[in-house]
Amino acid sequence: MLPLGNDRWRGSFSVTQLGAWWYTVEGWADRFQTWRSELQKRVAAGQDVRVELLIGAELIETAIARASRDDGAILRDWARRLRDASADTAVENESGVAIALNEKSLEVIQRYPDRRFATRLERPLAITVDREKARYSAWYEVFPRSCAPQPGRHGTFADCQDWLPYIASMGFDVVYLPPIHPIGYSFRKGKNNVATAQPDDVGSPWAIGSAEGGHTSIHPRLGTLRDFQQFTAKAGEHGLEISLDIAFQCTPDHPYVHEHPDWFRTRPDGTIQYAENPPKKYQDIYPLDFETPSWRELWRELKDVFEFWIDQGVRIFRVDNPHTKTFSFWEWVIGEIHKQHPDVIFLAEAFTRPHVMYRLAKLGFSQSYTYFAWRNTKQELTDYFRELTQTDLKEFFRPNLWPNTPDILPEFLQVGGRPAFMIRLILAATLGASYGIYGPAFELCENSALQPGSEEYLNSEKYELKRRDLNAGWSLKDLITRVNRARKENPALQSNDNLHFHDTDNPTLICYSKATEDLSNVIVVIVNLDPFHRQSGWVNLNLESLGLEANHAFQAHDLLGDGRYLWQGSRNYVELTPESLPAHVLRVRRRIRTERDFDYYL
Repeated sequence: MLPLGNDRWRGSFSVTQLGAWWYTVEGWADRFQTWRSELQKRVAAGQDVRVELLIGAELIETAIARASRDDGAILRDWARRLRDASADTAVENESGVAIALNEKSLEVIQRYPDRRFATRLERPLAITVDREKARYSAWYEVFPRSCAPQPGRHGTFADCQDWLPYIASMGFDVVYLPPIHPIGYSFRKGKNNVATAQPDDVGSPWAIGSAEGGHTSIHPRLGTLRDFQQFTAKAGEHGLEISLDIAFQCTPDHPYVHEHPDWFRTRPDGTIQYAENPPKKYQDIYPLDFETPSWRELWRELKDVFEFWIDQGVRIFRVDNPHTKTFSFWEWVIGEIHKQHPDVIFLAEAFTRPHVMYRLAKLGFSQSYTYFAWRNTKQELTDYFRELTQTDLKEFFRPNLWPNTPDILPEFLQVGGRPAFMIRLILAATLGASYGIYGPAFELCENSALQPGSEEYLNSEKYELKRRDLNAGWSLKDLITRVNRARKENPALQSNDNLHFHDTDNPTLICYSKATEDLSNVIVVIVNLDPFHRQSGWVNLNLESLGLEANHAFQAHDLLGDGRYLWQGSRNYVELTPESLPAHVLRVRRRIRTERDFDYYL
């Protein structure tokens, strides 16, 4: 460890494989280094140091017992020379000191410190090493049952497989599927979440379990387990990885309810407690009781659910509402899974209080949903992302930014039209290294709410089949493709640690940059946060953070609109029209050629 000053030290070590690493911090008084430091001070003061040379010899001799045979011989000779120098009155002070401060001998003794009185942390510290996709990824959520080419027909994995080229062409690398299990019939919800379902209503995928099976079964109308395996393999051929939703909850028809009624909480009247979030009631969902007397059996069963899907090739899980389950369960199950499968990634869908979200991250979740969907103004975005990327949170909390989900249609998207979707896409994809969209609802700019003041979709796909035109003229698929291409081609956009905000004189314009550590790749993003009006203003760049000089011009290449601008100095003008393109994503090139760069210039 190296001293930083003021009694603070820093050390580092390299990790070479995935999984959990454990380390500790140990400190001890280095008596030899202390003696060496004091010796130098006495010499500088002109004092006689013969006694100090004897003290040094004794310290060296005590180290001999800890040394190897060869090193012990070196130390023994060194101690003898110090004693001779101390006893010989003819030896000058400086000569004895030169023997004491011999650098080669010093290297040897430093290998054998006296740790008899060392102090060590009571508990070891942990570092989890994840694969790169835990840090950098682009997610696309799709309901396989809505992928059928014919209106009104229930889609299958084979139908969804036909969508894979479309998803891959936009540059996504993770395909996230809502629960693919059998859906219960008891208290099934109808369209728009009405309490009474019609005979042809398909129900919510999160209402898991029927006589056809539970969490390790596949909805028969989607296909078979072999169909799922083929779908996963085909996704891999397109550079896509499947993420599966894990929702540990059951319908009244789930096999667990009949086989293990003790895994559920029973009310005084003998009925099982269904899920509630007053005034909402979810009679079609029974929460599992993680504190049941049979909790060991329940926990092992749920671990087996993860392992079943891991055996089918799934390595990414989006976990539904983990904050409503016992935290000790997540710490245990994620730890157990990672012992055998350190490449598995867990995304926490935890829209809850901040410190609860942070605790889940510390328990092992690789990524987490955030409050991004509700941060719209320049000040809100700046404050929130400084907190996420420039405080201790960055050491353990990895945000995954979603502008929409099947549960959340933010007001900004409801009222802002197509420009609002473009704005939120660009913010999500450039502020965060990981982001996702719920499609095709997002690229087709679906923004009809169930009712005023609601964030629920009208005619939500959670409760009915949808049929969409992926080639609609208003689709954002081309913009999404350009955004994801910029992310893949620019390492600066693949990390959260390098975010820097820059001032603008217009509060509706936000400017920020990302850069690689060596400044070889620098991206500056300017976004018009107003979906209704053209906005213009001056951005004030912190040139030092970008590796730029005030007196040198630089080129700014817009990766979205393909425009090229010649800027100079910190203050530069921008104008952004939301209907066409509400943002610049600029690749900064520091070197501008002049005529002197050519060999024919004289």
